[in-house]
Amino acid sequence: MMTLGAIVAGFILDLIFGDPHWLPHPICLIGNLIGFLDKKLRRMLAPGETALLLGGALMVIIVLVLAFAVPYAVLTLAEHVNPWLRFALETVMCYQIFATKCLRDESMKVYTALKDNDLVDARLKLSWIVGRDTKELDAAEVTKGAVETVAENTADGIIAPMFYMFIGGAPLAFLYKGINTMDSMVGYKNDTYLYFGRCAAKLDDLANLIPARITGLVMIVASYFLNLDAKRAWKTFWRDRYHHLSPNSAMTESVTAGALNIQLGGDHFYFGKLVHKETIGDDIRPVCPEDIVTTNNLLYMTAVLSLLLFSLIYLVNSLILK
Repeated sequence: MMTLGAIVAGFILDLIFGDPHWLPHPICLIGNLIGFLDKKLRRMLAPGETALLLGGALMVIIVLVLAFAVPYAVLTLAEHVNPWLRFALETVMCYQIFATKCLRDESMKVYTALKDNDLVDARLKLSWIVGRDTKELDAAEVTKGAVETVAENTADGIIAPMFYMFIGGAPLAFLYKGINTMDSMVGYKNDTYLYFGRCAAKLDDLANLIPARITGLVMIVASYFLNLDAKRAWKTFWRDRYHHLSPNSAMTESVTAGALNIQLGGDHFYFGKLVHKETIGDDIRPVCPEDIVTTNNLLYMTAVLSLLLFSLIYLVNSLILK
């Protein structure tokens, strides 16, 4: 029950405070570790595809062991001192893992720039939260980029870590964040990371397989509660849920496109190279900056409904085990 309380309390703290810039963030520490291993292991590797694959696999093992073992050890020691100390520390950990308010705040910076008709600033703000090239995007593509990243990260940044919290507490959620952070840093299909980052990318696909689908389904229910087009959200989800290079990303993007009656996806440039992507949804109406606001509302409703769903399953399971 203390783990459940820590998850709920951490979720609420994230909604209220987000990620204060002055507070050291453990995900940044994981990112620093990945960057360190990326440089060190590459210097030690012999030339060749096999060496890069093995080096990338070694990096994954080191990051996952530390991402899980450190918070597990801290919480175990705290438990021996006082159970309430463990509860307090796990609450803080859960709070730092969630990214609901941060995702909303960063995407709303894009919205504000668009409303101010400052396309240059909107492109810059978008570049902070997406991997695609943004310097040549028009206002519609900037809006789509913000909508897509909020939709995709509803799963990656909120529901997936929440899913793993309910299974194994903060340590398992940190392990997931280690996987997700590695994918965001080295999981690219370019000349640098095609082999070195392959293990991280495939593991991220596997880790998000169940959470992404749960998120998509809960998001359809959330669209109903928000008086969006829930019927088209389901239809688009079923038809377009695999219209992405990732096996998971279109699960939530398809629901969002259907709920808002817009079309997402399509070709984009990454690191100067054109990447062909299928479209998601139907071009029923043109996108507008307000779609960013609506997608954030969908994000919040999906997060709350998922928390209620997971908490109910957790409580029922606890009663059964007793």
